[in-house]
Amino acid sequence: MTDPYSLCCLQANLITSESFQRYGQLISASEDGKVFDQQDAQLKIQNGIPRFYIMRLHDRGRKFHHITRHRHCTQCLGSLEGEEWLMAVAIGVDNRPSLESLKAFRIPGNCFIKLNVDIWHAGPYFDTDAVDFYNLELSDTNITDHETCDLLETYSVECQIV
Repeated sequence: MTDPYSLCCLQANLITSESFQRYGQLISASEDGKVFDQQDAQLKIQNGIPRFYIMRLHDRGRKFHHITRHRHCTQCLGSLEGEEWLMAVAIGVDNRPSLESLKAFRIPGNCFIKLNVDIWHAGPYFDTDAVDFYNLELSDTNITDHETCDLLETYSVECQIV
């Protein structure tokens, strides 16, 4: 017999700089030659070798029960070819994600996000078969800085982005 769990439905709202500010930054196009300012990604990648790569994800859907954080670097994600995508994020409390702070965002394909250090995140998610994403993190992020919380084990919750 399996333990009962509840399904948490998260409404994905269109991301704005203001709505995402608690979790990171929304970065949109700016004119060439603009001087660096607070509208540019405020990166923390000094703790290792930066890794900028294209990752191909397949059949992600919209359900999740694992959520991850990186404690030593920021992470930037954006889709290629203008594909819209989804991301869930949460603030940490007592060394685990706060369900009360869990939010889902719809992210257009003409911008990218920078996740702040220590922000819990699940995604990218999308409805198509596969999407390519560019990803900026550290070369060893997935080895030495990848803490995951199983929401089923911790809270008896599975989430679905709607």
